Amino acid sequence: MIADTKKIQDHKKTLMIAHRGASGIEPENTVSAFIAAANRSYYGIETDVHKTKDGKYIITHDDNAKRVTGVDTVIEETDFDTLRALNIFDKEGRGRCDLYMPTLEEYITICKRYGKVAVLELKNEFEEADIFEICEIIDSLGYLDGTIFISFAINNLYYVKKKYPNQAAQFLIHKNLPEDLAEQLASHALDLDVYYKEATKELIDKCHAVGVKVNVWTVDELCDAEALIERGIDFITSNIIE
Repeated sequence: MIADTKKIQDHKKTLMIAHRGASGIEPENTVSAFIAAANRSYYGIETDVHKTKDGKYIITHDDNAKRVTGVDTVIEETDFDTLRALNIFDKEGRGRCDLYMPTLEEYITICKRYGKVAVLELKNEFEEADIFEICEIIDSLGYLDGTIFISFAINNLYYVKKKYPNQAAQFLIHKNLPEDLAEQLASHALDLDVYYKEATKELIDKCHAVGVKVNVWTVDELCDAEALIERGIDFITSNIIE
């Protein structure tokens, strides 16, 4: 059965981001999910990057592979080849040999080929040298201009800005937002990526007043998306809404 993808009739100026690829249709953070998103109307494709035990960069969300593969292993404590050999579950819960954890290069190459912005979450705390290396990998593929970095660990974003001051980057935050959050972000030339229920019109207006753009995660109901669009949100990250 074909998945029921939800589409907003009038995005106005809001840009839609596919969360972990088109994860409402294909298994999250797989080549299949990225290509499904790339062939739809999304502006960008979001994903998550980890560093493996042997110093390589692999695409997956959780710190442990168990939820998506059934194998209980910590990503950062496992070699790349071991992780790459794991079969990711499809939507029916079956492990398939064509579903595996992509490399950073594979993800960026798909985004570039299809002209989609890469929205790359830097998972956990990276060392400065790791952030520089990730940036250099993307730069070597000619796609830094097509990439937005996001992270809950603000030091990751400071490292990005240290190497590339003009690079687009968004600070991820869930709740307990500081009163002066917009001003803090503006002082570091960062944008905001906030849990959608915290994205009030007051917050959006305050951010826009100091030049901070606002992204929200993760919105899967049309009514929520439409309300955010009316408030003037810049980006909406979704599993299923285009």
